[in-house]
Amino acid sequence: MGLLKVGVPKTWDDSKKNLHYVRQAGIRQFVSTYNRVKDLKGDELLWGDEIEYGVFVLDPDNKKIRLSLRAKDIMDELNRKELEHSQISEGCNWVPEYGAWMVEATPNRPYTGFSTDLLRVERNMRLRRKRILTVLHENEIAPTVTTFPLLGALGDDGSVPPVPVGGPVTESEYISDKIINPHPRFGTLTANIRQRRGSKVNIKVPLFRDRNTPEFKGFEIVRSGGKDGCCGSDAQQLWRYGKGDACEEKYGRGYVTVGCSTTSRDEQIDESTGMATMEKWLVDVQCDGCKGLFYRSAPNVIVPDADWPRNGDVVMGYEIPDTPGWIRLQNGYYLPMQSDDGNVQFLFKVSKRAQPQNTEMKRIGSNTPLFRGAEQEDVASLLGGTVAIVEPSVNGESTSSHTANGDADATSNERVRAAVHMDAMAFGMGCCCLQITFQAKDVEESRFLFDQLNVMAPIMMALTASTPILKGRLLDTDARWGIISESVDDRTPAERGRADPNAPYDEYAAKGQRRIYKSRYDSISSYIYQGTLPQGGDPKGLNNRVLNIYNDIPLEIDQDSYEELRKSGVDPALAQHLAHLFIRDPLVIFDGAVEEVDDEIQTDHFESIQSTNWQSVRWKPPPPRNDPNAPHIGWRTEFRSMEIQLTDFENAAFAVFAVLLQRTILTFDLNLYIPISRVDANMQRAHSRNAAAKGKFFFRRHLAPLEEGDDGYGVKYVSMFSMAASGTFDSSSPSTDEDEDDDSVSIKRRSAPTAPGSDEENAFEEMTMAEIMTGKGDFFPGLIPLVRAYLDHIGADSASRERLDSYLDFIEKRSVGELLTPATWIRNFVRSHPAYEHDSFVSDEIAYDLMVACKEIGEGKRHVPELLGNVTIRPITTDGAYQTKLDSKRATNQRLVQLLQRYTRRKSPFDTEFSSELAPDSNNAASAEFAP
Repeated sequence: MGLLKVGVPKTWDDSKKNLHYVRQAGIRQFVSTYNRVKDLKGDELLWGDEIEYGVFVLDPDNKKIRLSLRAKDIMDELNRKELEHSQISEGCNWVPEYGAWMVEATPNRPYTGFSTDLLRVERNMRLRRKRILTVLHENEIAPTVTTFPLLGALGDDGSVPPVPVGGPVTESEYISDKIINPHPRFGTLTANIRQRRGSKVNIKVPLFRDRNTPEFKGFEIVRSGGKDGCCGSDAQQLWRYGKGDACEEKYGRGYVTVGCSTTSRDEQIDESTGMATMEKWLVDVQCDGCKGLFYRSAPNVIVPDADWPRNGDVVMGYEIPDTPGWIRLQNGYYLPMQSDDGNVQFLFKVSKRAQPQNTEMKRIGSNTPLFRGAEQEDVASLLGGTVAIVEPSVNGESTSSHTANGDADATSNERVRAAVHMDAMAFGMGCCCLQITFQAKDVEESRFLFDQLNVMAPIMMALTASTPILKGRLLDTDARWGIISESVDDRTPAERGRADPNAPYDEYAAKGQRRIYKSRYDSISSYIYQGTLPQGGDPKGLNNRVLNIYNDIPLEIDQDSYEELRKSGVDPALAQHLAHLFIRDPLVIFDGAVEEVDDEIQTDHFESIQSTNWQSVRWKPPPPRNDPNAPHIGWRTEFRSMEIQLTDFENAAFAVFAVLLQRTILTFDLNLYIPISRVDANMQRAHSRNAAAKGKFFFRRHLAPLEEGDDGYGVKYVSMFSMAASGTFDSSSPSTDEDEDDDSVSIKRRSAPTAPGSDEENAFEEMTMAEIMTGKGDFFPGLIPLVRAYLDHIGADSASRERLDSYLDFIEKRSVGELLTPATWIRNFVRSHPAYEHDSFVSDEIAYDLMVACKEIGEGKRHVPELLGNVTIRPITTDGAYQTKLDSKRATNQRLVQLLQRYTRRKSPFDTEFSSELAPDSNNAASAEFAP
């Protein structure tokens, strides 16, 4: 849940006067840390996982299930036991989570970079489940499920003990303040998000439409669709989370507008997506002697780089709403749209298919060729007026009344669904998940992994989807991400692009008026690996700008933070990422910990903002090491999108796959880059019902550079992987060493963000989950075969390989649709329950039976082939949770006689209660369980 510290948090009104100081100090603290540790190199792979548990109370007599608000007591007891058994190398660490019914657990020591340690993962997860079972009361359960299905649906009767709905922290209509963890950070965070926003959070998720769902009776709003959605069988229905204000203004809080995924081209021109992307601008400065424009490092600060944009060039950028008349470019520079007096227009918006012509600018392009027949528009034709310049828009959101399908009425492109409404942070932060953090060998590797794993975030979320129920209703989505995103959305109305009569807010960042396109819990908005140009050096000053060409969405930054970071030696790509984080205000400030914090050796203010930017991937600098006995911690990347699974086998499989995939990417120099806008599109698609089996996702076609050949029609580019598919690779031919720098990093990786050559529009395509994971054609081998190849390459030992192959087999079966995601299984369970009335309601009885089933599946007491195939979960009990001490404390005579009675009645000297077989989870079997 981020940074937890002891102290007294300030109220929001009291915090306002410190917001500006904390933002500035946070940048100073990062700079101090960065300069101290930026040259750290050679760290080994260390990694760990986080799993969150919800604790519930069963009422078997009445078939009811409620929240158990004992999480703090449970956590304290578990940590006490960990201390008592600290001599055991394998243990657990228990920490608070947002809900008073939630506990988070991690291994007590990180996993290392050896294949045998991959086997520790499932064992440690099983150990955590065992140990939490030891402290549960009778009728308490702790299954690994994403959500409590009845949260907010039971009024005052939603927990044990019962607590009244509402309170000054949330002001909720549905849940009580008392279900929030009592740690002061959580309640303060909740209240301050609501107060900064100026209203309660507004969560609206599409409701699943069944044949008796009352909200759809007589439903006549535009394009409501049927039970299979409103997009037909050839497209996914998309929930545009975070974009619900306009819908609410038009239809009220009981409805939400949705979109449809069709093709890459359709989605790019369909403005109903609600996603802002950068525009293309034609440079055409019409004045005597004018040939183009110099770049600006900030508005009105000229940078005379040699490759300045000439007339006829096309540049990518977006208008800055709070600085009218200026474009911020993809490369981090700025250009004015017109002359100071407004008489001469410099930039003209053109089609996104137009390509630049400046030969200097083509130093940054792509060596992945376009396919023949790709639609491109020549800039010369734009200058000649033969191609119409696009109609005005604001950052990708068209102002035209014509929609993508040609309808004159914009409303005809709207699709409206009934929604499940929620109004408190607990609905989002009460979701449990699986997160993985990796230590990289140095800062550059951590940044490269950040970028590559960002592409995987929606893919892995869809593959692990497990959130089809909330607030007692079946949802028309499968994943938690958008729910959490809306539950912590603290943007003011002006920041969300709405009318705001209360703006400006003098103490807020940019006075609370800067247009911000995403919640602070969302996918990342920029890649951060700067890379280098293939030829090396800096002949044109290009290293003073962002080189990554895949950043194609508007990136709001705090300009003062950006300039301070650049002056301190931070490169442009990283500086803009951090300056983007610092468009947010700190949400929790503690008394006596503002100016008292030493910016040279502490990072409290940096972490205050960093830890409340909950992105799909998080880049983490080494923490301060103020104690010589503190462990060394290096540069890390946290992978945050995966949903929690019902069994430890599944959770271990996905955790292990994540670490193997990142090693595969590094070892084989793979390149997963696609434009950020396509990652955002994938995040929306990953929420769709049964997206893993039926959806399509944008993914890079060629993970390695192509090789030239001739197909009789000119140059043909061939994937090196095709040689493996065709069997034409000559293994006897001598290998050639590829160029590497002094850090053993290939030039190929260094240049991946710049994609040298030409345009990248067709470097990616839509693929099914099966194709992404198992391969497509002869050019894309699939991620699972690549991971298997990596295991062959390192020569993994046979014991490890057997278990790892079982994980890969399981993930492959889920990716091809042979096995169900937890979300699909849960929805099917509800719809086939005898008490279900096909009205999208999940009753007490259904929720009770569902949670009991989830508990039994996780503990190995119920086998569900459609989830696990032929994988059998070994039953989990409290036996073996802790080792048994050979105690010598004196026993009473009464106890001795009682024990001896067991053996005086035996039939033979060898007959004991344990003689039939050794209990698999007994203390005596503990050593076997933790054997490789």
